[in-house]
Amino acid sequence: MLRSKTFLKKTRTGGVMKIVREHYLRDDIGCGASGCAECGAAHGGPALEPRPQDQASSLWPRPHYLLPDTNVLLHQIDVLEDPAIRNVIVLQTVLQEVRNRSAPVYKRIRDVTNNQEKHFYTFTNEHHRETYVEQEQGENANDRNDRAIRVAAKWYNEHLKKMSAENQLQVIFITNDRKNKEKAVEEGIPAFTCEEYIKSLTANPELIDRLACLSEEGNEIESGKIIFTEHLPLSKLQQGIKSGIYLQGTFRASRENYLEATVWIYGDTEENKEIIVQGLKHLNRAIHEDVVAVELLPKSQWVAPSSVVLQDEGQLEDDVDKEEERAHMLKTAINEKMLKPTGRVVGIIKRNWRPYCGMLSKSDIKESRRHLFTPADKRIPRIRIETRQASVLEGRRIIVAIDGWPRNSRYPNGHFVRNLGDVGEKETETEVLLLEHDVPHQPFSQAVLSFLPKMPWSITENDMKNREDLRHLCVCSVDPPGCTDIDDALHCRELTNGNLEVGVHIADVSHFIRPGNALDQESARRGTTVYLCEKRIDMVPELLSSNLCSLRCDVDRLAFSCIWEMNHSAEILKTRFTKSVINSKASLTYAEAQMRIDSATMNDDITISLRGLNKLAKILKKRRIEKGALTLSSPEVRFHMDSETHDPIDLQTKELRETNSMVEEFMLLANISVAKKIHEEFSEHALLRKHPAPPPSNYEILVKAAKSKNLEIKTDTAKSLADSLDRAESPAFPYLNTLLRILATRCMMQAVYFCSGMDSDFHHYGLASPIYTHFTSPIRRYADIIVHRLLAVAIGADCTYPELTDKHKLADICKNLNFRHKMAQYAQRASVAFHTQLFFKNKGIVSEEAYILFVRKNAIVVLIPKYGLEGTVFFEEKDKPKPQLIYDDETPSLKVEGTIFHVFDKVKVKIMLDSSNLQHQKIRMALVEPQIPGISIPNEISNMDINEPEEKRRKLEK
Repeated sequence: MLRSKTFLKKTRTGGVMKIVREHYLRDDIGCGASGCAECGAAHGGPALEPRPQDQASSLWPRPHYLLPDTNVLLHQIDVLEDPAIRNVIVLQTVLQEVRNRSAPVYKRIRDVTNNQEKHFYTFTNEHHRETYVEQEQGENANDRNDRAIRVAAKWYNEHLKKMSAENQLQVIFITNDRKNKEKAVEEGIPAFTCEEYIKSLTANPELIDRLACLSEEGNEIESGKIIFTEHLPLSKLQQGIKSGIYLQGTFRASRENYLEATVWIYGDTEENKEIIVQGLKHLNRAIHEDVVAVELLPKSQWVAPSSVVLQDEGQLEDDVDKEEERAHMLKTAINEKMLKPTGRVVGIIKRNWRPYCGMLSKSDIKESRRHLFTPADKRIPRIRIETRQASVLEGRRIIVAIDGWPRNSRYPNGHFVRNLGDVGEKETETEVLLLEHDVPHQPFSQAVLSFLPKMPWSITENDMKNREDLRHLCVCSVDPPGCTDIDDALHCRELTNGNLEVGVHIADVSHFIRPGNALDQESARRGTTVYLCEKRIDMVPELLSSNLCSLRCDVDRLAFSCIWEMNHSAEILKTRFTKSVINSKASLTYAEAQMRIDSATMNDDITISLRGLNKLAKILKKRRIEKGALTLSSPEVRFHMDSETHDPIDLQTKELRETNSMVEEFMLLANISVAKKIHEEFSEHALLRKHPAPPPSNYEILVKAAKSKNLEIKTDTAKSLADSLDRAESPAFPYLNTLLRILATRCMMQAVYFCSGMDSDFHHYGLASPIYTHFTSPIRRYADIIVHRLLAVAIGADCTYPELTDKHKLADICKNLNFRHKMAQYAQRASVAFHTQLFFKNKGIVSEEAYILFVRKNAIVVLIPKYGLEGTVFFEEKDKPKPQLIYDDETPSLKVEGTIFHVFDKVKVKIMLDSSNLQHQKIRMALVEPQIPGISIPNEISNMDINEPEEKRRKLEK
């Protein structure tokens, strides 16, 4: 049966176009119940159980299916995902509305419907002859959809009577819309609110905690005192932004101060790029990463960024007057130069809430169900939740979601989602850091895995099309020990004309991951492999990352090769790119490769190839540095794990060999060669990588620090910076140069991916290269897969597809990749920090030599070379007399009770684990030398002096 809709649409040129949409109605769409004789096998995919036994509801004890409306699906997804909730009918009407309103919830619903054990069934009611409804005259779209849902529920109950007259199987309509529920009951449809139904499941009381509390009236604090001004409606905000009364931007809360935030304003104007928001009322219930509208305050009310550290102590009572007092503390006496544009939040354009990890702060009131939840991320306010499991959840990491923030509540309201495990446990803390840094780490779905090649896999004749056979070449790979995802391999051989042929062979991942399929979409979403201390979160499934794409030795593998002809001075004479088949002759570690190069007795093909590569790499590096490439430094650490407990037993800085540099040089060269090629072919849509030059102000700290040691650092160009770093040597202080390079690294900007058609500045500052991209690690970086596809089209080895030459789509991909790479770095640092804590927890207190990296007003930041560890030594402590501190910003130096500290001074510190705050355990450092009475601590100090308070220790021992 065919229905058609006709409507008129105005075109850009002002004309009118008639559009006719055809809508097909069918009578062969199944109900989803697996025992239904009438429908037979009309439905595919997961089906409803013929006799659902799960939900023993006191409201409806008979067998039943659930049919939720759109708002229940949107707001109660945490309940629906619970294993206790099964046999749910998801209507097409509902699914389409959810898709339009929330992409994350839509994805979660799709995942649940694909889970066979949940028995969720998607019913295509909009194309079923008996359940399709036309929009009536004067009826809005919302009312039409509500009616469509009721019509489908009624049809189901009539249909199920035919199937199961004896077991009285029925559909229960779940809605929180009062009018819709009343109409459903009038029409004879069993209907309940989500809360009524969940509370009736007496066998699953824990589900009540997962209910989102949406009725703000019931959850507001009894005092009812209005704290915040009302948020303006979206229409008014949009008008205000258009007219320039309000500014739109992203709300970034402060980690140090819960009463302060910065709003990053959208647009190209340099003026008012950042707006400071100070004080509880001006923050007006905005949460970190929300898109907000702000009103600029008059200049007389502008403030300076606060240097005060304020943590929310989170009293349950809403003592707003006290908050006002604390806000006044922020307004310190400052000169006018420090004042920044200041504003207040007038409305929320888009909420960017996510589930938050943290811990429960149990209420002191006995039997209370209301408790405060403290997120691990200090930028997120505490959240008030209701739970009956407080005593079970205390001392555990849990996840909580925000439901809303009423005007008369000091904190937002939320609900419990799930329990992650005990605080401090390795698995729990790893899960927390992955969730907090938004690292996708769920196992790959069946839909994704279905696009993997079938095993046993071998290279076919079809695979050899447009591909060169290079299996005869003496190719080898050089990687860190234990590496299983080998992206790259190298070869070097002498040609008959006396020149050298050098090849970089990269795993041909794009051969296995085809554009647009589920495997490609998941790889694009993940963006990068994340390496934690003991765990690797792969971007692609293991079959590819550690097997079929990994260039292991003695197996045939598909590759993408970049081959140069060079003379012995490492000058490139010819460059060619080809898809290839290789057979690596050796998988070496950096140490093994170095040993071969240095050996006087080894002269086999692999060793000769390595020596040739190493010789050329040294020339390439020298030439790169002469052009102004920077050689910076950052202390990287390596943990040695106990084979049984998997706890770190040793912590050392990573040793870098010549072979590390050798591999790096050829990877850089390949990336530059490929960048030039894809930009030649696709000037508007090449995916490139740039590293912006830092603004001069970034270098102030480096220049001042060097000056304090009578050294001059020039920063006008990358070349002058590189040269002055090379000259900055002190025979009496050999480590000084490393410290300067570490400090220079901190001055740098972040390198980013971009689309060539959307930017004009391609320069890579750190590498002193006019153009650069990423080609050499497609197993662990999605950017490289796109670059491989571009290069394959450029050399005629593969066909193009629309998204590849759409610069706006490419810009969106770059935006996601930049975010994922940044989050991966943060997650890796958090993993190192956690394992460092474990190391010092087992090791106890140690004293080590350290160097001062930064001088602050009340502290020094030090680096301990032995462990590559950085930490802060504070000179002001709570409940202790304050020492005399004189800070000089120019030198920079800090005078503590007559002892002066400069940057790069050598000190001795004690390192210990501070467990006084269970959620934020941290490494604490205290000064041992130079000795300052009342500040330095003696060499002998017991663990008990710095560990948790007595009361907490007793709790933990129980």
